[in-house]
Amino acid sequence: MTGDFNIRDCRWDPYYPFHSIYSNSLFDIADSFSLDISNPIKNIPTRFSDNNHNTNSVLYLVFLCPSFPEFNRHYIHPEWRLSSDHASITINVSIWEKSISHSWCLLAKESDEEIQFIKNVIQIIKNANTSSFQNAENLEEIVQLLMFKIEEFWQRNLKPVKITRHFKAWWNDKCWLSLDKYWLSQSLENWHSFKSTVKKTKWLFFDDKIEKIANKKCSLWELMNWVKKQKLSTIEAIQYEGRPCIKLEDLWITLHNSFNSAQTQEIDIHVLDDIPNKSVKEWNSFSKQELINAIEKCNNLSVPGPNKLTWRHIKIIIRDEDCLSKLIDIANACIDLGYWPSHFKLSTTIIIPKPNKTVYNSPKLYWPIVLLNTIGKLFEKIIGDCLQFHTISNNFIHQSQLGGFKQRSTML
Repeated sequence: MTGDFNIRDCRWDPYYPFHSIYSNSLFDIADSFSLDISNPIKNIPTRFSDNNHNTNSVLYLVFLCPSFPEFNRHYIHPEWRLSSDHASITINVSIWEKSISHSWCLLAKESDEEIQFIKNVIQIIKNANTSSFQNAENLEEIVQLLMFKIEEFWQRNLKPVKITRHFKAWWNDKCWLSLDKYWLSQSLENWHSFKSTVKKTKWLFFDDKIEKIANKKCSLWELMNWVKKQKLSTIEAIQYEGRPCIKLEDLWITLHNSFNSAQTQEIDIHVLDDIPNKSVKEWNSFSKQELINAIEKCNNLSVPGPNKLTWRHIKIIIRDEDCLSKLIDIANACIDLGYWPSHFKLSTTIIIPKPNKTVYNSPKLYWPIVLLNTIGKLFEKIIGDCLQFHTISNNFIHQSQLGGFKQRSTML
C-alpha cells in the first residue's frame, strides 16, 4: 500500500515535530491488512517546497508486510523529479511464476454431460428405499444419501470450458473448429467461412429460444432482461458499529447480524388464544398430481440452490413414474414424522445492492437473496397449496382476508 497520503507526522517526517491525529486512523487501516510502514534506505523528503519559507516534507509512504524481503528497503529518488515538486519512489517486487486458470467447469444445457447427470439422478432416486420410514433418523439418512449422490454425479459430469472473449451461450464446437481453421491458414476465405458459421449458429440458437418461449405459457418478456445492468457507484467499506469491515470474517458477522436481527426475538404465541378453535380436519397424503401442478409453475430460468438441481432437471426426472412416487413418499414422510430434513434447510445467500443509492457503506443498503435446494422448495410449494385449500374450504380464514391467496386480490 503506497501513495501520497498528504499527512505530516513526526513518526516518518524528521522535518516535522508534531503528531497528526489522522495518522492513527492510517495505521489502524494498515494494521487490519497486516501491514506496517516501511522506512526508505535513506530517509529524505518526498516533496520539495518551491520557496524558502516552507520546509520540505515526507508525504509519500510505503506500507508493506514486515516479512516481505524488501521491507525497509525502498528508495527515494529526488534527482528524478525534474520540474516536479515530488520525488519518485522505487521498490523491487519479486514476481513468482504462477499458473492462471483460464477455464472453469459447468454442466451445459442439453449437453451429453447433462443428459448423463440426469440419468444418474433418476437411477439413484429409483433405487432409494422409500417404502417405509421408521423414524426421523431414517428419513434424514435417506435424504442425505440421495443428496450426497446427486452432488457426486454433478462433480463427475462437469466439463471444463475455456474462458475467452468468444464465451457466449450460443458458441459451440462448430464455431471453435471454424475459428481454429482460420487461425491455422490466416486466409480470407476461411475468415468469411468463420463469420458465416457464427451467424448461422446465432440464428439457430435464438430461433430455438424464441420458439420455446412462444410455445410455453410464459410472457414474451422472457426474451429480454428485466432491467439493464446498472453501473454501481464507488463502494466504500461497509460500516458496522462505527468500524469498517475490512476482513471477510467481520463482513460476514455484520451481514449476519443485520439480516437475522429478529432471529433471537421472542414471540408471544398467546395472541392466538383469542382465535376460536375449529374442528380438526384430517390431512390427506400428497398425490402425484399435486406435485406435478406445483412444479409446472416453476420457472426453468430460476437459479438453483446448493444441490445444483434446477427446476428443469426435476421436471425431466419426475417424468419417470418411479422417481415421482419416491419423491411423493419422501414428502409424505416429512408430514407424517413431523420432521424437515436438514438438507432442505441448506441455502446459498447472494447479497445484492439496492438500486439508486448514492453510497453503499451500510448493510441496510443490501438485499439478501436466499437460494434453497429445489426439492425442499418443491415440497414447500405442495404444502402451501394444501394449506391454502384447507383453510379456505373450511372457512378458517376471514372472508375479508384477500392478500396472499390465489384468485383473490386487493386490486380494484
